[in-house]
Amino acid sequence: MAQNLTDAQARRLRLRSHLLTGSDLAPAEAVRRAVGLQGQDLPAVLRAIAIRSRPGTTVQDVRDAFDSGDLVRGWPMRGTLFATTPGHLAALLHFTAERTHTATARRRTELGLEESVLRRGRDSLREALQERPLRRAEVMDLWAAAGIRTGDGRGYHLLMHLAVDGLFHWGRFTPSGTEQLATLTEHDGAGGGDLSALVRGFVLARGPVSEADLAWWTKLPKTVVRRAAAGVADLQEVLVQGRPAWLIGEASEPEPSGATLVPGFDEWILGYADRSLVAGPAALQAVVPGKNGIFRPAVLFDGTVVGTWRPPRGKRAAEPVINLVEQLKANARRAVEKAVAAWPHG
Repeated sequence: MAQNLTDAQARRLRLRSHLLTGSDLAPAEAVRRAVGLQGQDLPAVLRAIAIRSRPGTTVQDVRDAFDSGDLVRGWPMRGTLFATTPGHLAALLHFTAERTHTATARRRTELGLEESVLRRGRDSLREALQERPLRRAEVMDLWAAAGIRTGDGRGYHLLMHLAVDGLFHWGRFTPSGTEQLATLTEHDGAGGGDLSALVRGFVLARGPVSEADLAWWTKLPKTVVRRAAAGVADLQEVLVQGRPAWLIGEASEPEPSGATLVPGFDEWILGYADRSLVAGPAALQAVVPGKNGIFRPAVLFDGTVVGTWRPPRGKRAAEPVINLVEQLKANARRAVEKAVAAWPHG
């Protein structure tokens, strides 16, 4: 019989799965374990990786993993950027690329990106990347010289389309450390992918999760992910809020975690279709005001989102900003303030 978890137990198990209670992994190992971490906000995903890595890991350590080629950033699913490994990117695209192209077909038509334009953009970019990696602005200039208009979202959509095709990914950083270079993707000819292995990684790094969470994250049909999950030998079923969920590892309850900080767009929230276990309505409104798609850094207390935070910004904002929307006792509030003051990742 499946173990019935309390909400608190489920949240604490998720904290452990996310490595937010500690890890001895290098940045690339932490990402490989998780399959991918949402990465449309580059500074945020660098920090999301750092907090899941071994103690003392810096944002520069994470950049180094991209510079070495151990990590890449691309659009493996949902038309969304993720940080992942080269192997996982190829495997995910094997299962998702066709669906992504189908889902974005209308938008390509609206933007006037007919097949002849896609082909011209693909050919010119491939030729240029065979010489060297390029900054985004250089890619736009390249296409402009080829007679391809890049304004009004056309350039971005063409980038995404060609990345989903497997032509390129975002790889090493420019010397400033603020921008990644478009890099030609080398294909090893292996092809295919093990969806069960991807499912295992998703559950391992986020469990307990539901079948619906996994289907939403990958945008694959539930029947497909259910079949893949059946191939995961150490997957176990538990009950969360009375509904079936998946977990890998012991369901023994970890200790309460206290205050935890996550950056914007973190998988703690964005890794799930249903976020109600970890965030109430007020907290979700604070994290993503007006459902505008911009997810703010979140404050967790024992796995519950209790507000948002922001580190100091420049000389004019020398103090961090904390906005708590859930009631906390005085000692818990002090723990949050201490965690924000000690945040090491800028």
